[in-house]
Amino acid sequence: MVEPARRDEELTVQVPVVRLTEAAARRLRALIREKNIPARYLRVFVAGGGCCGLQYGMGFEDQPAETDHQLESQGISLLVDPISASYLWGSTIDYVEDPAGGFFQIHNPNVLPSCGCDHSSGSSCGCGSH
Repeated sequence: MVEPARRDEELTVQVPVVRLTEAAARRLRALIREKNIPARYLRVFVAGGGCCGLQYGMGFEDQPAETDHQLESQGISLLVDPISASYLWGSTIDYVEDPAGGFFQIHNPNVLPSCGCDHSSGSSCGCGSH
């Protein structure tokens, strides 16, 4: 039997720093295979902000830094430095294909669009914030 939770107990939910969708992991595995990339880790980082919000980057690396967050998502080993982690926490990396080609897209729940455009219709204004 499970005891009901008491009101004074806190609920702890583990949220990964960043996770990959199945599509993103599939594309990353294909890139590693196609380009014969020997690196063991994918580093995900925030490269800075600007008028259109945060800029993200990704690259392959052989070794983690001592302070890196190390995690695995969809069978891919990821590295995130502590500063980037504070901006990325809870983000999802997806791979999207459209008529113009394919691209990785980061869905970050911590960032609101900063361009001031109205994107409620679901269309993008081209600013890269959403």
